[in-house]
Amino acid sequence: MSAKKRKKDRDETPDESADGAATSEGGVPEDAAPLAEDGAPTDAEEVDELIAAEDADVEVSESGNSLDADIDHILSEAGQAEIAEYRDRAARAEAELANFRTRVERDRAANREAVIAEVIRTLLPAIDDLDRAAQHGDLEGSPLDLVAQKLRTGFEKYGLRKVGEVGEAFDPNFHEAIVQLPKPDVTANEVGDVIEVGYALNDRLIRPAKVAVFTPES
Repeated sequence: MSAKKRKKDRDETPDESADGAATSEGGVPEDAAPLAEDGAPTDAEEVDELIAAEDADVEVSESGNSLDADIDHILSEAGQAEIAEYRDRAARAEAELANFRTRVERDRAANREAVIAEVIRTLLPAIDDLDRAAQHGDLEGSPLDLVAQKLRTGFEKYGLRKVGEVGEAFDPNFHEAIVQLPKPDVTANEVGDVIEVGYALNDRLIRPAKVAVFTPES
């Protein structure tokens, strides 16, 4: 047989692998599984495994979204509780501030009244002298009469008032009994005479009135 004929027979005969299986051109068995794009062999089982893996990834993603929603809900509840706590603290602070302002105003008014009372107390001897002069008629028509009127008007604006009048009930909180005189027609202790007028600034006693007291006969 000529060399040309032997070469032609070899070309027409399909290649066989070492184990006798027919192979296609290039040495690849004809019944071999198809290759993936990267050249790795694939079969039905591997495809199923890939699909299952993708489904698992989808489930994990969905569970992750649910977890994120739960975390957002918890954080939202925590934020609301914190906001409520801060509002409660703010309300308490505001109430404490209002109480503090009330105390400050009350203390300021009390201190102001105490200072005024002390000033008036130092001027009481001069006021007593003006009152005695007025009772004797020495102030009428004189410049001192106008001065006395201005003093009384100015003190009255601050709440100054006289304490002790004849005929009123005796009150040891405002009256100082100098003498007691039994009297048959009285049923309770009452002021019979005012020896020295007392003064009070609103509810604060500056000086008690010195009085003679009529008492019921025993």
